[in-house]
Amino acid sequence: DNSNYTVSIDLIPAAPVTPISTFGIAPTARNVEAAFLLSYSARHTRRAYASDLRDWFAFCDAVGVDPLAASRAHVDAWARSLAEIDGRTPATVARKLSAASGFFRYALNEDVIGRNPVAAVRRPKVGSDTQSTGLDRDELASLISAARNDGLRTHALVLLLAFNGLRISEALDADASDLDVERGHRVLRITRKGGKKSTIPLAPRTSEALDAYLSARTTGPLFSTSTGARLDQPAVWRTLRRLATTAVPAKATSLHPHDLRHAFVTLSLDAGASLRDVQDAAGHADPRTTRRYDRARYNLDRHPTYALAGLID
Repeated sequence: DNSNYTVSIDLIPAAPVTPISTFGIAPTARNVEAAFLLSYSARHTRRAYASDLRDWFAFCDAVGVDPLAASRAHVDAWARSLAEIDGRTPATVARKLSAASGFFRYALNEDVIGRNPVAAVRRPKVGSDTQSTGLDRDELASLISAARNDGLRTHALVLLLAFNGLRISEALDADASDLDVERGHRVLRITRKGGKKSTIPLAPRTSEALDAYLSARTTGPLFSTSTGARLDQPAVWRTLRRLATTAVPAKATSLHPHDLRHAFVTLSLDAGASLRDVQDAAGHADPRTTRRYDRARYNLDRHPTYALAGLID
């Protein structure tokens, strides 16, 4: 129970923190965190790692240990706390452990600590199927209809997220000047996760919606506020939840931008697009990530037994 959990944490010894010349003084966890985050050029990557490290630092504060002096036992206890007390999913726990491991790996490389306490920690197995159902065909059509009625900006943004499967950061970081024409295709140049540049084609519906929204504007953020500032993610979340109240009421309190990305992958595969093409379009480094969304793989009609039986006389 929680009381035994607290007592057991108090008994875990802390490792010494070794100061290094790189920082000039005995480094603090916050010093190392700042340097670690600066090593990533992508803003959304820094933001995601900072969020996960906040949880790690909060746990260390709660049990009275310097994050840099934590042992493997502390990390194991944190992972157990995330899963059993906070109710986090295996995928979330694995992601947070990955962020902490990156932080400690950086500290180890800079000679701040002697070993990475996360290195040998058993990470939860993430299932082969995504836990999110995204949106089905009818739900996505209903959401797009609601977006069209909501306004030009909302319509253009929802079409871009739904028909191109962009991460919300990829869409919001783009500028109007990133729109172009290449080999007869209307395209948008975006920056993928990890800073990789990519050129994506736009369906005619998406291109027309963007043109209507931009109204010949060619500078500034692709999606902006009434003051000209770049539209931010919280505003998009609020808009989608508002649309969902009438378009998909069952998801009015849970719909988020990534659901449109899930819908893009799932429905593209359902429509017969190849796994490789969908992987490339989504910017997945590993085809197994894309494969998790292929609901049709459970379709018995596709089982190769029928193809083989028909081939052999």
